[in-house]
Amino acid sequence: MSTNSYAESPNTLSDPKNFILGLQHLIAMFGATVLVPILTGFNPSVALFTAGCGTLIFHACTNWKVPVFLGSSFAFIPLIIQVKALYQGDLAYAQGGIIVAGFIYVLLSLFVKKVGVDHIKAFLPAHVVGPMIIVIGLNLVPTAFGMAKANFMLAGVTLATALVINFLGKGFLKQLSILIAVIVGYTLSLAIHAVDFTSIQQAALFGIPAFTFPKFSLEAILIIAPVVLAVFMEHVGDITTNGTVVGQNFIENPGLHRTLLGDGIATMFAGFLGGPANTTYGENTGVLAITKNYNPAILRIAAVFAIVLSLVGKLGGVLGSIPTAVMGGISLMLFSMIALIGVKTIKDQKVAFNFKNIVIMLLILCVGLAPSYVPSLALKIAVPNSEVALSGLSLAALLGVIVNSVWSKLES
Repeated sequence: MSTNSYAESPNTLSDPKNFILGLQHLIAMFGATVLVPILTGFNPSVALFTAGCGTLIFHACTNWKVPVFLGSSFAFIPLIIQVKALYQGDLAYAQGGIIVAGFIYVLLSLFVKKVGVDHIKAFLPAHVVGPMIIVIGLNLVPTAFGMAKANFMLAGVTLATALVINFLGKGFLKQLSILIAVIVGYTLSLAIHAVDFTSIQQAALFGIPAFTFPKFSLEAILIIAPVVLAVFMEHVGDITTNGTVVGQNFIENPGLHRTLLGDGIATMFAGFLGGPANTTYGENTGVLAITKNYNPAILRIAAVFAIVLSLVGKLGGVLGSIPTAVMGGISLMLFSMIALIGVKTIKDQKVAFNFKNIVIMLLILCVGLAPSYVPSLALKIAVPNSEVALSGLSLAALLGVIVNSVWSKLES
């Protein structure tokens, strides 16, 4: 199989290299996926199970073409916590809100299909999409830095190992740069006694995840469901980024309506079983950019690993014991790679640096990054009994699309 492949190889399941690559993807998304349930109170094993199943659902909805892994969405965290407090710790009502949010995604997919992707694409030229991708990457850098500062030495060694292998390694060794870096970081952590074995000791060898069923409340739905309006453009940005990395236009084929449908059904599935909402993951796009292996089946292997991991407690315990700083070092590289893809998009599409394009790109960058680096600048939308913080990317994308459309019409 080519190390720069997109098409699925008929020998995918017989090639042991693909299972190692799948494990690498799982490690890349593991920390963020289990962090969301830890912060909100959902069960981490259920989150892993629904992420794995959600990824397979997404692949089925997108004709098995898009190399994406779905993980726990951070956008829902404050709203889930609010609903949890409102109902005295009962997360079942948050599950109901998550299900409705997923259903709204499904409705959006039908709208996009009816309107047509060409009309959507007209609003997303390279000088709008490129800065959006940069914002996605740079918005995640503070999170990675926050993880790395737990131990800068561990993070630095992990990051340096990944960079050295990525720049000097060849062939399959280069594709394993992330996995090898994590192993080096973990080994060093063991040597300096920086590993907490609690997660391993407390984990059962085998066990069925503690599934819970949803409850529905209008108030909980009104708190959680509107967040879909804030994450829609993030989905567009993630799918665009993924397609840019792979060299395929997934917005056209299999279509934005299919990716939205997959995301929506996966989120509804998670809500019914007690998992957090699913979303496309930047970490795995970063892995694709580094390994140059785009076979979608590898992501499905990672999904199966996640499902198995949710059933084998000790394996999850081992991954859970990886120090935060080690994952922070890797995340710094992954998120930086995403930002560089945005720069590459602007360059490869030969965006003209005229006054209009420069103003629009600066507008997207400034508005998109401001809330992450200056939280007080975040725009909040009032909803009944609550408010939803609009992410920097969502607001920046919305402004970028509107300003570009209006300016283009005035010029014509």
